Amino acid sequence: MNANTFMQTALFIVVLIALAIPLGRYISNVLDGSSVIVRKIGRPIESMLYRIAGVDPESEMSWKHYALAVMFFNVLGALVLYALLRLQGTLPANPQGMAGMTPDAAFNTAISFVTNTNWQDYGGESTLGYLAQMLGLTVQNFLSAATGIAVVIALIRGFKRHSAQTIGNFWVDLTRTTLYILAPLAVVFALVFVSQGAIQNFKAYQDVSTLQVTTYQTQSTDAQGKPVTQTLKAEKQTLPMGPVASQEAIKMLGTNGGGFFNTNSAHPYENPTPFSNFMQMLAMLIIPAALCVVFGRTVGDRRQGYAVLAAMTIAFAVACWGEIASEQAGNPLYASLKVDTQASTLQAGGNMEGKETRLGIAQSGIFTVATTAASCGAVSSMHDSLTPLGGLVPMLLIQLGEVIFGGVGSGLYGMLAFALLAVFVAGLMIGRTPEYVGKKIESFEMKMVSIVILLTPLLVLLGTSIAVLSAAGTAGIANPGAHGFSEVLYAFSSAANNNGSAFAGLSVNTPFYNSMLAIAMWFGRFGSLIPILAIAGSLAAKKRLAVTAGTLPTHGPLFVVLLLGTLLLVGALTYVPALALGPIVEHVTMIASH
Repeated sequence: MNANTFMQTALFIVVLIALAIPLGRYISNVLDGSSVIVRKIGRPIESMLYRIAGVDPESEMSWKHYALAVMFFNVLGALVLYALLRLQGTLPANPQGMAGMTPDAAFNTAISFVTNTNWQDYGGESTLGYLAQMLGLTVQNFLSAATGIAVVIALIRGFKRHSAQTIGNFWVDLTRTTLYILAPLAVVFALVFVSQGAIQNFKAYQDVSTLQVTTYQTQSTDAQGKPVTQTLKAEKQTLPMGPVASQEAIKMLGTNGGGFFNTNSAHPYENPTPFSNFMQMLAMLIIPAALCVVFGRTVGDRRQGYAVLAAMTIAFAVACWGEIASEQAGNPLYASLKVDTQASTLQAGGNMEGKETRLGIAQSGIFTVATTAASCGAVSSMHDSLTPLGGLVPMLLIQLGEVIFGGVGSGLYGMLAFALLAVFVAGLMIGRTPEYVGKKIESFEMKMVSIVILLTPLLVLLGTSIAVLSAAGTAGIANPGAHGFSEVLYAFSSAANNNGSAFAGLSVNTPFYNSMLAIAMWFGRFGSLIPILAIAGSLAAKKRLAVTAGTLPTHGPLFVVLLLGTLLLVGALTYVPALALGPIVEHVTMIASH
């Protein structure tokens, strides 16, 4: 890894933190209602929405009522999106006449976008019309992201309040997050993307003449069944159109990840330039990083938020450098097989397979880490073409629960679950009841933390086992051996942890995978979200403890190390046997074959 790589990563982190701190202040003021924008500018719109929905903004909810509202809202969203996808062939704003999705594909897609996963086993430009893209997918990009932020704010209130029975109002949190945070940021980023060349229109697809005529031959049979060779010419190319920039902005800001086009952020209409690539990476992580600042400000000790942010930043930097170094090392088999006579040059250039030359290895590597450290899933390069160790990094980041910045809301509440586990382990070592941010951590909280941390590994490993042991699962594997296993493991890791990226080569648009992955996505999202709200309610009801000489400081370097150690030991070791069968075996095989 050279100095340029180091500097690109460092520059990105510096810009991210510099922007996250003021954004965190703004989000804090929005959600507690003290912002001028909320009090004077947005109040009429907000009040009108509450009246239409029949919501009393002054009425707060218990954690059970809050969880019920979250579930009702998201079940309704899934049903509406499913109907829209099935019926799109009869709906307007569909200039290419796209037909409705099959039942299993619509079911998978509806669950995917409602759970903030945005797993796509279809080509967007060849499957969905503009109405389905905007009214269906883009709307859910906003609402699923707002749901995650609302839940983490409820958890933060649990730490802040004492002897309280409520944790806020879900409808107010959802409305303010969408109106004052996600929508304004999405407008700004959409305009930036348009300025760089991302398209935003409602035109039908355009047929344009190519610069040169391409002649090619194809084999067919005549009426008697005899083989016939036909010579054909290609003189035109169909260019897809559509409202791309607007969806691209919220896809990144909401850590959604579903691309308007099949090639996602590798497509020049979505991600035209290195600067747009930098802005997309920034959009993925800026809200998750800012929420750490919100945590510290809300609980009354900003050092607590900065400690969590420091742990995330350190892990992110290490992952970036590991990913880029793996890809820059390249594949030694190229040189040994003499694929290119300039073997030394090829090695120096690294593994460029599946990457855009306009972005290069460093930008592609940072993007790969950012999208899997966050629960985004957008891709600017082909993850299936990564080296074995290069593929191990994003897979492991997903399997850790995407808490290294993580998704909007879900990343922070996942990391706080690990923080509770860390103080519990520390308490066991010194024989003292664990405390975190002034709250005593007892058996109920630890039971809920255990569910949050262990549920997704159960879904991943059980789903992968069923897939590789069943005929319907193995039928989709195109690459036998270790890499084929990695593809299946990555798919279930991505679904259960609500990421949405994938290793290509696995045919997943089948009833088996559509159903299995949808189940993993649903329970991976809400099976973790409800215990988090239970923790919020339990903490809010507790009294706040005074700091004593025996209190473990949770705002310094020692706690940062403890938190990272807990994350690696508990999160990573769960998957070691599965990883050994996939990318680790593949790496050893590659080295042994050299």
